[in-house]
Amino acid sequence: MALKKQQGVVLIVSLVFLIALTAVAAALMQNTSVDIKMSGASQLKVVATQEAISSLDEVIFNQVTQTDGINDFAYPLGVFPLNPAVTADNTTAQISVANTNNLVVDCPHSQSASSAQVLKCNVLRIQINRLYGRNNNSAVQINSGVAQEVLP
Repeated sequence: MALKKQQGVVLIVSLVFLIALTAVAAALMQNTSVDIKMSGASQLKVVATQEAISSLDEVIFNQVTQTDGINDFAYPLGVFPLNPAVTADNTTAQISVANTNNLVVDCPHSQSASSAQVLKCNVLRIQINRLYGRNNNSAVQINSGVAQEVLP
């Protein structure tokens, strides 16, 4: 008779342990799903940054290799800002003037051997904005500078 009473107690104790283990497993699974979402978001940001850098390279390449021989970087300062087209979705580009007071300035880091500073430069800023994420709610921005020699 004592043996039958023990069998019921073992069943109840094992069910309590099973419920506790199920609760721990559910908590660990919840934590893992949050980690996966965070990893996915981090990966999306890295991809968006690389696409923005690629778009920056595309803008510079398109400006200096135009078939008509006209380099938009050499335009007079009054023409800027320019909004060149990029091929990536959800990406915009803008070329704006970075010169002090919008004046043509001496070229920075010039390798030209000229004591009279014959060459002047348009110092331009290229800004790429790339939207990413669910519903394009996040953005990454890449900035770069170009110094284009022009004759004063």
